[in-house]
Amino acid sequence: MKDVLTLADGSKFSPQLMENKLKFSPYVREAVVVGKDRPAVTALLNVDYGNVGKWAETRGIAYTTYMDLAQKPEVLVLLGEEVRRVNRDFPRVAKIRRFVSLYKELDADDDELTRTRKVRRGFVEERYRDVIEALYEPGLEELKVEAEIRYEDGREAKVRTAVRLVTVEGA
Repeated sequence: MKDVLTLADGSKFSPQLMENKLKFSPYVREAVVVGKDRPAVTALLNVDYGNVGKWAETRGIAYTTYMDLAQKPEVLVLLGEEVRRVNRDFPRVAKIRRFVSLYKELDADDDELTRTRKVRRGFVEERYRDVIEALYEPGLEELKVEAEIRYEDGREAKVRTAVRLVTVEGA
């Protein structure tokens, strides 16, 4: 029961179940579903860079980095299809209404994942609080983000980018 959360209207949903169903997709590497005490369920998604990269290449979609690939309109449509597929298994009140494709992969070196690759939900929700809040802003379609990222070799950089906030049709 600790894995079941409650929306603002009292409806129950299981973020872990939804996340696991999303991760069955070859295109979704990681998913964080949020909605506790909120009006709707939303999700933060990481694309699987290898699989989505191959998918993009076979369709002639040029990209340079993970950040670039994750925000391509075609990739957002692909992720939307995966979210709609997962939504079919849930009641109307517990469907994912909006999502964002994050500009970076969740990483254990950034304390977003444990060493066994489990999401540190509280930490992720705090770190991406602005993104999560934006998902609940009606009509907002893009959010400008400034963030620190750490590369595998230990270098750190500040990035500025915009992430698209995608509303799931039929949810």
